Amino acid sequence: MRIAAAQFPSVLGGIEENVRSMTALVERAGEQGVRFVAFCELSANGYLLDPIAAGPDAWLTEDDARLEPLREACRRTSTAALIGCAAVTGGERPAIGALVIGPDGEPLARYAKTHLCGPEQDVFAAGTADGRFVLDGVRFAVAVCYDNRFPEVAERAAADGCEVYVASSALDAANDSFETVMPVRARDNGLHVLLANHVGGGDAGDCLGDSGVWGPDGALLASAGRTAPGLVVWDLPTR
Repeated sequence: MRIAAAQFPSVLGGIEENVRSMTALVERAGEQGVRFVAFCELSANGYLLDPIAAGPDAWLTEDDARLEPLREACRRTSTAALIGCAAVTGGERPAIGALVIGPDGEPLARYAKTHLCGPEQDVFAAGTADGRFVLDGVRFAVAVCYDNRFPEVAERAAADGCEVYVASSALDAANDSFETVMPVRARDNGLHVLLANHVGGGDAGDCLGDSGVWGPDGALLASAGRTAPGLVVWDLPTR
């Protein structure tokens, strides 16, 4: 299976603009035979908390009409996509969500970030369950940014038979996760780690991309670098 992480400069508060960027990247990934592509934390909203805190107009569900171009791109290319967004929960606060759209354009999985960090705790509701989905027989785990600082998240993924650990994140240029978290989660648990990182500014700081793939031995296999928009593509070994 061919997997990818995509990065682009999110427009802060610009859902329609960000959906257009993600749609173009899904189509680009599909042209390369990718079956699954991941986007960064809050990729649909941009990492700016005030517009999200202002109310539900900035919150999304899988069937939101604003996501239709993405659903159609997934159908057209037979590519599944993980979208980061402020996700409706049914409560007074949204979640930092990772919505997975299947290659048929239908919802495949939903995950809510379980470990909120700093001011996120004033805006969002924390999730309570691990993220999992299966595509083409491959079991994926989903985590969002600060989740990755907790080793037990990846440990549970490995124990649950996952092969790919998707880290949808917004890491600034000074963050040490590229050296001390992603390769360690991969090596300690025998997982492929797929990082989709933000590009641009906002409340997460100055994020420069460097989305990448780490192998089960902890080695960096491929990186999108700091070119945006960009894709990092990797073929999982045949089982």
